[in-house]
Amino acid sequence: MEDKKTRQPILVDIGKIRKTPEEPFLPLWFFQHDDLINAIDAGRRIKKENLINTLNRIHFMGDSICALLRHPRYDEAILVKAIPETMDGDELTCSWDESHRSFGLENFQFSYLIVMDQQSIILIPAKLLSIDSTGFKALLPEESYVISKRETNRFPCRDVIAELTQSGFLAKGSLIDFSPQSFRIKVSPEMPASHHCFSLDTTVTIRLASDGKMIFSGNCRCLRQERERDSWEIVLAPLSERINRFQSRKRRHHRRQIFPPPVAVFEHPLFKKKIQIEIFDISSTGFSVYEGVEDGVLAPGLVINELSIIYAGELKMTCTAQVIYRKRQEDNKVCCGVAILDMGVHSYSRLNRILTLNTDPHSFISTEVDMDALWEFFFDTGFIYPKKYKLLQDYKEEFKNIYKRLYQECPEIARHITHEENGRIYGHLSMIRAYECGWLIHHHAARPMGLKRPGLLVLKQMVQFLAGMLHLPSAKMDYVMTYFRPENKFPDRVFGGFARELNNSRICSLDLFSYMSFHVGTPKNLLPQEWSLHESTHSELWELEQFYKHQSGGLLLDVLNLSRKNPRDEPLEDVARRLGFVRKWKAYSIADKRSLKAVLVVNQSDVGVNLSELLNSIKVLVIDQEGLPWEVLSLAVAQLTGVYHLDSIPLLIYPSIYSDVIKISPDKKYQLWILNTLPYPNEFIDYMQRRYQIKL
Repeated sequence: MEDKKTRQPILVDIGKIRKTPEEPFLPLWFFQHDDLINAIDAGRRIKKENLINTLNRIHFMGDSICALLRHPRYDEAILVKAIPETMDGDELTCSWDESHRSFGLENFQFSYLIVMDQQSIILIPAKLLSIDSTGFKALLPEESYVISKRETNRFPCRDVIAELTQSGFLAKGSLIDFSPQSFRIKVSPEMPASHHCFSLDTTVTIRLASDGKMIFSGNCRCLRQERERDSWEIVLAPLSERINRFQSRKRRHHRRQIFPPPVAVFEHPLFKKKIQIEIFDISSTGFSVYEGVEDGVLAPGLVINELSIIYAGELKMTCTAQVIYRKRQEDNKVCCGVAILDMGVHSYSRLNRILTLNTDPHSFISTEVDMDALWEFFFDTGFIYPKKYKLLQDYKEEFKNIYKRLYQECPEIARHITHEENGRIYGHLSMIRAYECGWLIHHHAARPMGLKRPGLLVLKQMVQFLAGMLHLPSAKMDYVMTYFRPENKFPDRVFGGFARELNNSRICSLDLFSYMSFHVGTPKNLLPQEWSLHESTHSELWELEQFYKHQSGGLLLDVLNLSRKNPRDEPLEDVARRLGFVRKWKAYSIADKRSLKAVLVVNQSDVGVNLSELLNSIKVLVIDQEGLPWEVLSLAVAQLTGVYHLDSIPLLIYPSIYSDVIKISPDKKYQLWILNTLPYPNEFIDYMQRRYQIKL
């Protein structure tokens, strides 16, 4: 650029050139369905009055319509998004969507207005009154045309991220619309030249996410695509109408039809509208629903993160669910199976209570218990026997208060099952979350009830309760455990029998402990020189693991999890404190000249939470039995008892033969039974179903 008078170049400050303001950009949609226009005479009519009501509903919901325009030079038909205003007469005023205002739409030829209404398309041969760069006005005709095109409804989607992969090819974008049979995405390749690597005939993997959560992932086939310069629109269909989410079971959970039927209520994760659908049948692990072919909203693989199961209009259970299958029926209906992926303990207990109402109306799961009836039951069955009561009597009021909160407030870390009739308890069993991912079954007791066996009935209810709860991540039930006396035939047959039949200590282990009652008090002497008591180090815990692996090969150290914590989860100690309870444990080492002799695991809980105080105990894991004198061990234990507010605490000593080495007879012996539910959650459930004819 130069000055014409002086012929000298003029330097232009590029920074002072006014930039064109950036505008939101959404490509225009080319209209490729001229067959719909040709079929206009075959469509049914909709009168102007009804059309106005439809347009006002669209305005009320904040939705849009489309204007069908043609380019004045190229005769291309395009669909342009338009926002209608409120109307009560013949004239319709619409404004263009902001992303389309820069296209000079006032120069295009106006053809029709189009309303997408579920499976139908409404063609409106409106008369254009005026048009400019901001919008238009049109006169509505006396009649418009409704044309059915799709077998199933397609729902426009928003705020859903789409990711497509195929043999190293990667493209990212968003979901445009959805139906249970197919969905349309708009994506761009991560590398501009990589679109040459994409094959329309090869299976692709699709991942859809919203609000940072995965809501669909699966293999699909490509139905068709439209390529632009640097982005594609691709229509995809899932390869299968069924997904395999869980390990197959020998016996499936029996689904029950409940009256009145519950309903599933959720916001659809793809198009953000509230859905309410009646549940046909349900179990503790899932349910099925029926929906119409035309208005279906469920696709196999779809994850619904906040689904509410509502019973009788009031009882609400919230869960995370996933659609497992979709089966078309003969009556133009579709049956969809939905699996419960996760559910809070309270919601799960309510669901189980509903399911047991029809089969066993006398069994109750974590309902509010009459405390007078509970105390009468514990004393009448001898569960609180004289010696045990003597230990508890000095803490009677604290003990009563703890059990009132456990059995009436029903905190998330404890569950109880009772078999009752006319307000009297005949069978009882409870569970408590004893470790980060380990639940303790305890307090199993019963008394005579005619021909019924209430002890077995509550055990069956526990199995049914566990059958679904084992699969719920939020339950933190990776391990289930219980203590029992070897001479007690019933638990030894149930729990010990399973462990012996399975014969795999990494799935189910049995460890025998010697039990001794240890007086709490201030130690009179210090440890001998060269002996030390200190918090266990990582190397000492590693040595303990090697000892236990060769001695037992069981699951105790997996449950205690002494050296590893998951920072993503709220620690059990914090959970218990939040609920007004105490639960903690810590490991200490006894060493002689830096040679590890034993690890002491100090367990603390509220008084009487476990009536045998096994959660207010010290586990003594003796690594060197010959090298640890009882005098040294007892001095070390005495130094650790200051945290207890009891007169005496139990010592649980492993291996139990240590008592023979030190020539001290234990008070009793306990088997610790632990079940690993992670790799094989159904093994114990299947065993109990087979052995005791328990139906799920």
